[in-house]
Amino acid sequence: METDEGKSIVDRSAGTRPRHNEQIVAVSRIRYKAGRKLMNPLGMLRRRSIVFGGSALALMGIPLSAMASPATEVSHTDDEWRARLTAEQYAALRLEQTEQPYSSPLTAEKRRGVFACAGCGLEVFSSRTKYDSRTGWPSFWRPLDRAVRMVRDRSQGLNRTKVECRRCGCHLGHVFGDGPMPTRLRYCLNGAGLTFLPAA
Repeated sequence: METDEGKSIVDRSAGTRPRHNEQIVAVSRIRYKAGRKLMNPLGMLRRRSIVFGGSALALMGIPLSAMASPATEVSHTDDEWRARLTAEQYAALRLEQTEQPYSSPLTAEKRRGVFACAGCGLEVFSSRTKYDSRTGWPSFWRPLDRAVRMVRDRSQGLNRTKVECRRCGCHLGHVFGDGPMPTRLRYCLNGAGLTFLPAA
């Protein structure tokens, strides 16, 4: 599905390439006086509702950095991933398993710094957007710019949106529409898939 800047949320159930007929919501259209062509003042936005985890999220409330291309810059074979990661990291990042709530010390981490993908080291979230969601997992209301991408997840009979590292494609967690202001989003992540870099 294309966004207002041509980036995409990937529907993996339909393949990695977004289908042309699955586009987004047109808020308003204006006519050019010359040529009478139709355009949208927000960049050719088209109409389609998006549901994440059963909650409708406002399109403009999602950072454009989250709509990155599905291509990855870092890739490894499965054997290489197993060698690079601990068993817990591999289960979370590569097998997309969910850790037990409150099992990660990063859930209670309150120092200033950044959280990076444990798979490739890309900085993905800032401590400034971390908050206590009382769910038992590290939670954030916004990722860093161009740090993550969102992928439609229909596994386990659910309609969710998973969060992946933009650089290596590792699974970080899911995003839901029950977070705090200003985004109202909750990026619910596995602590095993993150490393914390405290501020100097």
